[in-house]
Amino acid sequence: MNRDTQDTETRSHVETRSEGDVRIVVMAGEFDMDNVAALRVAMDPAAPGVARYVLDVAAVTFVDSTALSVLLLPALERPVVLAGSVPARLARLLELTGADTAFATAPDVTEATTMTVAPRRA
Repeated sequence: MNRDTQDTETRSHVETRSEGDVRIVVMAGEFDMDNVAALRVAMDPAAPGVARYVLDVAAVTFVDSTALSVLLLPALERPVVLAGSVPARLARLLELTGADTAFATAPDVTEATTMTVAPRRA
C-alpha cells in the first residue's frame, strides 16, 4: 500500500449504527473526492428500511463538494438531520452553497432521532 492510500484512509472515519428506522452516521476528519467511499455506503439513498439519517458531524474538519453531494443525495427522499455542534467550516460551506436548507438540525443525536421532521417529498 502506498503512502497516499494510507494517508487517505486515516484522514477520515465513518461509523454507522441503526436505531429502528434511523441510521446514525458519525463522521470525523476530512472528506473529499479521494475518500468518500465509506461515506457513500453509509449515506446510501436507496438503503432499505431507513426513514431518516442523523449525521453527527462535530468532528468533521473539511468537506468538499463531492462529499457534500453524498450528504445531500439522501435528503432528496427523506430527512437528514445534523446533530450537535456543526463545525464553523462546514456551517459556512452549507450556508454558501444554500445546502443548509436541505438539513434539519438538532442539539444532539438523541433529539435528532426522535424529533418531528417534515418529509422532503409528498
